[in-house]
Amino acid sequence: MRRVVRVAGAAAATAGLMVVATGCGSSAAMSGQGSPSTQMQTLTVFAAASLKSTFIAIGDRFEAAHAGTTVTFSFAGSSDLVSQIQGGAPVDVFASADAKNMDKLTRDNLVDGTPVNFASNTLEIAVPPDNPAKVTSLRDLTDRDVKVVVCAPEVPCGAATQKVETASGIDIKPVSEESSVTDVLNKVTSGEADAGMVYVTDVKGAGDKVKGVTFPESSEAVNTYPIATLAVSKNKELARQFVDTVSGPDGQKILSAAGFAEP
Repeated sequence: MRRVVRVAGAAAATAGLMVVATGCGSSAAMSGQGSPSTQMQTLTVFAAASLKSTFIAIGDRFEAAHAGTTVTFSFAGSSDLVSQIQGGAPVDVFASADAKNMDKLTRDNLVDGTPVNFASNTLEIAVPPDNPAKVTSLRDLTDRDVKVVVCAPEVPCGAATQKVETASGIDIKPVSEESSVTDVLNKVTSGEADAGMVYVTDVKGAGDKVKGVTFPESSEAVNTYPIATLAVSKNKELARQFVDTVSGPDGQKILSAAGFAEP
């Protein structure tokens, strides 16, 4: 089975533009259960860009355990996804890279029940494998000769970067601010940037495409990830089961392997 994924960006932050990833093939065939009469169901999940690889794996596991179910995803910066949900996008589940963006939906009465914290993530500096700018610390990012890329302030990784800067008494002057952590990583892997502020999981997931530079100041801004069923969902029971899968043993094993820590 091949799962095709498209990542939604800022340009898609409207209710009418939902970019989703669809699972191809029969869920019943995957699990060996069900029959041609099995009721088909689709679960739509919006998730922070940093969750892409883990949620695809969890989605495959979920489909295998739920005959007739297809999980579709839209991955982007949490703030962009919140804007789409507030605009009326028909979404069943939302997973944010921080509590702040989930709180926006809670205040608007768009969340069904109480969000569940399921993981945490810490910032790390990504540099090209040969590290041409010789970045070895957070303070090196203040060097005007170092081309640094960060997330925009409204994006969780950007808010965390600002928090680290404030706590450390430094001021990073980035050459660009991106709408998702994936975009930051792409700037580094393409050679457009000397360094990018991403998450530990992004560095691990990129393999030999980047080198990670850890820094002690990252402890000042650990992001906790919440997930919730949305009030607009027409498949609330199935949505709750997906939330349980993410926060349960199977989901936690996949998240841990990708470098996520417990919430």
